[in-house]
Amino acid sequence: MKLFDNPASPFCRKVKVLALETGQFENIELVAAGGSPVASDNMPTDLNPLGKIPTLVTSEGAALFDSSVICQFLDAQAGTQFYPQDTRVQTLVREAAADGLMDAAVLMVYEARCRPEEIRSTDWVEAQWTKVIRALDMFENASVPSSLDMGQIALGCALGYLDFRHPDRDWRGGREKLAAWYDMFSARPSMQKTIPQG
Repeated sequence: MKLFDNPASPFCRKVKVLALETGQFENIELVAAGGSPVASDNMPTDLNPLGKIPTLVTSEGAALFDSSVICQFLDAQAGTQFYPQDTRVQTLVREAAADGLMDAAVLMVYEARCRPEEIRSTDWVEAQWTKVIRALDMFENASVPSSLDMGQIALGCALGYLDFRHPDRDWRGGREKLAAWYDMFSARPSMQKTIPQG
């Protein structure tokens, strides 16, 4: 299998963490990719018309995207239960909330990198951060499942991205339970091996 990857992407990290947790990482070749919404020349557009990563090419040559689809495929292929049947919907909702948090945090970065300074919108950036805050508060007030699932992996990658790209925002403030959970979760070998770079 081939994974079009960027070590700074929280969505790519999510796939790599699951691949490590399911014992499939060694069967995946990482292919460097990068870009932005306005520069997709180094993205796998021939495989993913959206020009986004991660994109996984299976052993049979099928191209899979986005990260949730790839993770569900890897989970099924390994026969693991990171999307447990009895709590599948709840897991998918937690994953979607974490993915939305990542989307908003990435869009904040794109606003600074992709738009000329004179047309950047502080209001738009702060609106994205408001989405992040709401998601963080939801996770702070939610109970954590007793067994590891895809919702937790997505959340761990989302929080890691906040530390990586938005360290000045202090997402931990007033969220002691979530901060303590992340300190514990981020020590997992799969998280340590995929610390974002770039």
